Amino acid sequence: MQASPPDRPPANAPVVSAALTETNVRVNSDFRGDRIVLYGAVFDPNARPSDVVVIVRGPDQPVRIARKARVAGVWINSRPVVFQGAPGFYIAASTRPLDDIARFGVLRRLEAGVDHLRMNAPAEQSTETRYGVRDMVVSSLGADYLDWKQAVVRLKTEENLYAVDEHGVRFVDKGLFRAEIPLPAEAPIGRYAVRILLFQGGQPVSEKDRTLTVEKVGVERGLYLWAHERPWSYGLAAMAFALGAGWAASSAFRRD
Repeated sequence: MQASPPDRPPANAPVVSAALTETNVRVNSDFRGDRIVLYGAVFDPNARPSDVVVIVRGPDQPVRIARKARVAGVWINSRPVVFQGAPGFYIAASTRPLDDIARFGVLRRLEAGVDHLRMNAPAEQSTETRYGVRDMVVSSLGADYLDWKQAVVRLKTEENLYAVDEHGVRFVDKGLFRAEIPLPAEAPIGRYAVRILLFQGGQPVSEKDRTLTVEKVGVERGLYLWAHERPWSYGLAAMAFALGAGWAASSAFRRD
């Protein structure tokens, strides 16, 4: 029996297409950030009103945060909470405010906007020790979950790693659009997912996905790979270097 052909969109269905001017960002000691430019086009025979949303999401990373609590008149940090799976970088750029483009439920399903990000955590509460510090890993914080999540978003925003640009996508000609994505010097290393969404009537009608790679080069790349692939030897070498530097400085002062 012959297989049926895959479903094809109607001939008059709107389509979005886009490309990055740079797909590989090379990071060295002089890196001070970059701006990634995306160009695209909307193809719609019926020329219906359209909006474009560009979402750039960096590799997920654990985020460790703690609250300050006043104990006996002294402010101290509470036991830290670790969220697993928060994006290391996130920006949503659009032709106009997201709330004007689509309803809450649609934005939440697409994770369009920092308020709609899902931050993963393990299924059960547990504790783990990192660098001698016991952290509490949680998935259910009850009524406090939103407060903790907003704290993560606020901290990432202050570090220029999270952003929403309500006018970051501009139509430069009929059907042609342009977006600039600022990439700060603190941007994490890894593969970034770039999602381009075409909206009409409050619903996504077409989508394109692209990939951006941020990688270290030169000596920095060698040290980065060493630290992540062989952390024990890297730690021992760093400790030995620190002890050697301290001994050399002490010897120099004694001679003086």
